[in-house]
Parts: sequence; structure tokens; C-alpha cells
Amino acid sequence: MVTPNMDNKDDFFLGENKFKYFCMEFVKHSQNIGDGWEWKSLQGTDEGYMSKVCYQTRSIGTDAGQWKKSDEDDKTASVTSRAAIHEEDVDDALAARVALDAEAIHYEYHVLYSISYQAPVLYFRASLLDGRPLTLDEIWQMVPECFRPRLLHGPWETITQQEHPILGQPFFILHPCRTNEFMTSVQGTTGRKGNYITSWLSTVGPVVGLTLPLSYGKNIFDDNENTEQ
Repeated sequence: MVTPNMDNKDDFFLGENKFKYFCMEFVKHSQNIGDGWEWKSLQGTDEGYMSKVCYQTRSIGTDAGQWKKSDEDDKTASVTSRAAIHEEDVDDALAARVALDAEAIHYEYHVLYSISYQAPVLYFRASLLDGRPLTLDEIWQMVPECFRPRLLHGPWETITQQEHPILGQPFFILHPCRTNEFMTSVQGTTGRKGNYITSWLSTVGPVVGLTLPLSYGKNIFDDNENTEQ
């Protein structure tokens, strides 16, 4: 597979082939570190999307955006202080740990390509372990306070709920209308010409509880070195 050229400003409008290339590279690293991301292909087509399922614990009765730290927090370095708990770790021990003062939230994240915006889009949904889906109001309450002004007045504009374009089910979405604008700043100003998906997801993910281990950031610099050689 040929590495896409990211030297031109027009390349911040991500083509579908580049989207898939960067996703596959991202998933490859995820599999190497056991981070849970996978690529799901659409049967009979070349299209697909990235997917991850994970759990987080939320303290009951705390302020919005405050998360109960689990044992995983001390084991996994992440871009922010909230660490994801892999699906296989949700067992009796976790249930006992959160039973009294916290509740577990089941998250499902999908990264799809938008032809209209020529950009990746983050779809997600969240529910309690009894299956009750979180409402839009509850999702907003869990957005950290530091991100709210940026959502209302910044590059992502808002969190909305709409039908998943592939599954036909209700998902929340971070609207992609100004993705190319802020990615031009992120990758253009910093000189990061590595994996677009890594740079983008590490920027928008923490808004909705999704964090990346630090090794993804190191992988960006490795990609830069390989590109420049």
C-alpha cells in the first residue's frame, strides 16, 4: 500500500482511500498494544469503519465529567487522566468495585468516513450495564467542563444524535463540519505529517470519554521519520 502524501494543504481534506489507509495503520498499532480497535468491512464492498467497545466507571453523585479511577488507571498511560477499561475486564471484580459508589458505562465508538465533509466522523453510543442507553442530556453532563466552550463555539460545534449511516441505529455524533479547518491547524502548524486518524482522534476523542495510550503519539513521530527518509 502506497503511503499517502500529506505535504499539500489540500490533503487535509481526507480522501476515502487515505481514510482507509490511515485507519488500517491505526488498527495495526492498536492490535500490537491490545487497545481494542478493529476494522469492520462491509460485506461485498471495499468500505468499512473502525470500531471499539470499552467500559468506564462513573462515580455516582459527583459533578459532571468526574470519573471514578479504576485499577486500570495506574497501569495504562493515556492522553488524559480517564483510562478506558477493555471489555474483557468487565467481570465480577469490576461489578463489585463499582456496586456501591460508581456505575459502569458501556461505550461503543465508530469512526466512519464522510463523503460530504471529506473527513472522519466519530459516532458513539453509551449505556449502563442493564442496557439503558444514556440520553443526550446525560452525555452532555459527562463532557468535561473544559471542553464545553469549545463544543459550543469551537471546531466541533455540538454533539447531536442521528441515525448511524451503516447500521441504521441511533448514535451520538461529534459534528464534522469544521474538521478540516482545525486539522489544518493541528497537522500544519505542528508539522505532524504522520497518521491523520491518530492526530484527529487524540484531539476529539477526550471530549466524549475516548483516550489514546501515549504510544499512539510516539507512532506519529515514527511515521514522520519514515516519511522523511
